[in-house]
Formats: sequence, structure tokens, C-alpha cells
Amino acid sequence: MNVGITQRVEFIAANNEYRDSVDQRLIEWVVSAGFIPIPIPNSILGAPNLKEEYLESWLLELNIQALILSGGPDIGKFPKRDNTENFLLSWADKSSKPVLGICRGMQMMGFWCGVKLCKVDGHVNKKHALMASNINITLPKNVNSFHNLALKNIPNNFSLLASSSDGTIEAMKHDLLPWEAWMWHPERESFFNPCEINRVRSLFNSEK
Repeated sequence: MNVGITQRVEFIAANNEYRDSVDQRLIEWVVSAGFIPIPIPNSILGAPNLKEEYLESWLLELNIQALILSGGPDIGKFPKRDNTENFLLSWADKSSKPVLGICRGMQMMGFWCGVKLCKVDGHVNKKHALMASNINITLPKNVNSFHNLALKNIPNNFSLLASSSDGTIEAMKHDLLPWEAWMWHPERESFFNPCEINRVRSLFNSEK
């Protein structure tokens, strides 16, 4: 299965250029789960004379069957990335493609649904316990944390999967679409957690 991965945008002042990039560990995590990772450029929608139809054709030509919205700088800092991810979510909604949102990716998923973000303290470069909303949900007991913002509430048609002890929303799942989101980074652990690998396999393999 080909999995499209969104990329962070970085401005390289010495070269006066913007570059797309993705953590090599995230690529390794996707490969470990048995999928083929394909980074998605942020500049397609911003190129002269190219419209959304071109990006959709690109996705179809490369047979993108699932998406990962990766982590990165806050929403609003780089509009090209925001526009690309907004389009991708609309495309995945229309075609019922599986989507996993990671950290900023979960924020974007909520933002796309009309949910506001709020500031949180004590969630940068920290480890904290994860409180599953149901004993039947298999998630890590402890997760990393690298974010200053969180969803203010659960979007419509989503269910809470887990929260932190301070009530911050840490994971959610769409009630109808094969969409799930985590506020932690599975790729930033020294060893990949089998339960996260199993969750993403189950999520992506739900595609018909």
C-alpha cells in the first residue's frame, strides 16, 4: 500500500529558499508497518497555473491509498502546507481514504472540522501517561509530547480515544471514516511500539 506523507516546510535563509522535509524516522516507521512511504510536496498547489485538479491527479497517478499528516510547525506559519493538508483531508473525506494525524496532523484534522486550538502547558519535550477512554482500547501507557497547542474539544463525528491527566485530548477516532489522530510522535521513540504499528496497520488496511 502506498502511503502519502505530508511534509514540514523549512526556510533556508542562506539559500533564500523554502524546502519540504520529513523525518527519516517517520519514513522508517511507515516501512516497519509494511507500507510504501511517498512524501507529498507542499508546492503543487502554489505552482503557477496548477489547480487542485493537478494534485488530485498526482495522488491518483501514484496510487496513494492512505495519508499521514505529519508533525511540524503550528498551523498558519506556512500557508502552502496548510492549503495542501486542507485539500488532502477534503480528498480523503470524499474518497473515504484512511488518514492518521500525528501531533500537528491531529491539530489540522480538528481545525479542518472547525475546532479551535488552545494553549497547553507542560507538553513540550515531556513524557506523560496516557489515559484511554475505554479499557478495550489498546494504546501505549506512556507517550512523548512536543506541542504547545491542543484541540479545545472533540470534533463532530469523532470519539475520544485517550487524554492526558490534565484533560488534554491526546487521541481521537472518526465515527464513520477510517481516520485516527494522535498528539504524540510514534517515530520519535528509540524502539517502535508494536501496539502503534498494529493500530496503523488496522487503520490503513480498513480501506476497501
